[in-house]
Amino acid sequence: IFRDVPSDITIEVNGGTIALHKIRLILGCSNADNHNCYMQFPLVSRSGRIRKLVEEHRDSDISRVELMNLPGGAESFELAAKFCYGINFEITPLNVAQLCCVSDYLEMTEEFSKDNLHLHAEQYLESIVYKNLEMCVEVLQQCENLLPHANELNIVSRCIDAVASKACAEQIALSFSRLEYSSSGRLHTIRQAKCEGDWWIEDLSVIRIDLYQRVITAMKCCGVRPESIGASLVNYAQKVLTKKVDLVSTGHQKLVVETIISLLPVERLAVPISFLFELLRNAVMLDCTIACRLDLERRIGSQLDIATLDDLLIPSFRHGCETLFDVDMVYRILVNFSQQDDGEYDMDGVSIFESDSPHSPSQSALLKVSKLVDDYLAEIALDVNLKLSKFIAIAEALPAHARTIHDGLYRAIDIYLKTHKGILDADKKRLCKLIDFQKVSQEAGAHAALNERLPLQSVVQVLYFEQLRLRNALCCSHTDGNHKPVHHQSWRISSGALSAAMSPRDNYASLRRENRELKLELTRLRMRLNDLEKEHVCMKRDMAKSHSHKFMSSFSKKIAKLRFFRHSSSRGSSSPSRQSYRADSKVIERTCASIE
Repeated sequence: IFRDVPSDITIEVNGGTIALHKIRLILGCSNADNHNCYMQFPLVSRSGRIRKLVEEHRDSDISRVELMNLPGGAESFELAAKFCYGINFEITPLNVAQLCCVSDYLEMTEEFSKDNLHLHAEQYLESIVYKNLEMCVEVLQQCENLLPHANELNIVSRCIDAVASKACAEQIALSFSRLEYSSSGRLHTIRQAKCEGDWWIEDLSVIRIDLYQRVITAMKCCGVRPESIGASLVNYAQKVLTKKVDLVSTGHQKLVVETIISLLPVERLAVPISFLFELLRNAVMLDCTIACRLDLERRIGSQLDIATLDDLLIPSFRHGCETLFDVDMVYRILVNFSQQDDGEYDMDGVSIFESDSPHSPSQSALLKVSKLVDDYLAEIALDVNLKLSKFIAIAEALPAHARTIHDGLYRAIDIYLKTHKGILDADKKRLCKLIDFQKVSQEAGAHAALNERLPLQSVVQVLYFEQLRLRNALCCSHTDGNHKPVHHQSWRISSGALSAAMSPRDNYASLRRENRELKLELTRLRMRLNDLEKEHVCMKRDMAKSHSHKFMSSFSKKIAKLRFFRHSSSRGSSSPSRQSYRADSKVIERTCASIE
């Protein structure tokens, strides 16, 4: 200011110098040469701090004043000097925070002069800035270089509260604008587009992470929708994490990731699951805290049923890890998924179906995740460094009733056996025990029967179950609608796929019914066997005492009785077996042949 005029005083501000012209003011004197008159600068009349400094050096000729730690530096001081010298300038959102801080530092308040700088700055904040969300964000951005003075003057907190309240008020107003009456006279809400009215999301991405954290926390307290907060977090993370990484920015990105994880809404599906996986990858790569990573794994596990295979393929960033993908992390995610609470409990708080854990996800989610896990197993099976124990741990992470069809699991195990050719026979048996060959399709069973990589025991199981399935199909085709085959093994196999497709609640009830029917059938078979044993003992006794002709007459009577018993048993039982009937007849024929 007045750089072409010889200066009378020099102000040092944070290492810089500003030359000011001395203006003589006569206070209470008519003669300028009167030595009793007091000489002032314009800053002295407005600033309490400058006045104190001048008074301290009244006896000496002060030509240099040093101002340490002045907020905003030389730029802020020049604005204050302009105000004191009567030079007009405009107060804007870009300089109002500086004016507030420098006026407080220089004590430019009403105590020393009317209509002082601090009053003008505060009036601008109250009347203009705090009523506009965009201006509040601009002021927050300017406050980044004015801390801690901006915090002490509550500029930051007032701007944050204004942003949160404005965002919430806009969402409420938008919700009311979407209300309308239907043709029946009922009030309903028009479907809202995603993040409609959340134009402030882009504005918040320019402020520093510590201030952004305070803004999001205030929004949560005000009741801003979790979806809007989630969209803002996604936008902010994408702006920061996509920048070029160097040694300096790595620490900043780590801080951003940890802060965003702490700000994630607790509501499910508030942020896309792909974003959670991306955060998890960055958290591992940037070596974020274990608590952050575990929190992300828990959140991902709660909505794993909507994940994709690409999401699960997380590269292994750890030093010394031999596998391509981080299998241990996926295992922890699966454990979190299996232990989540779906709320399916009875009145006493006990699970209404038996499972591996009292807290189990829904059956529909289990079906989706089981298919996802089988696809994941097929991918990691190609890794020659993958240990058998980790492969088995991933396969067994889900409860037994999760897979209704074991084709995907069989395919993954076959790929693992093909990749790891030197695997021991005992390990092959451990792998194949994971497969329930009753739940493989006809095509998969045909492939397994000819698969030389499978152990012989597994091939025999495949052939055995395929034979039982075929026999059951033949029995069903020759049985009328009022009778059903009672061969308990084949009947159990045919109902296995059906019961596996049920929910765990229906599956449990169906298994109980099957158990009762099998017990009744077993009781009938025992009674029939006891009757046959008694008849056999009587036949031997008659052979020892009677003539051959008399014995044959007695034997024919026994046969008649036995047939009468069988007819009465079929009328009393709801499910007699034709195969068992033929078996009993063959036993009797062999007995007759041996007697002759």
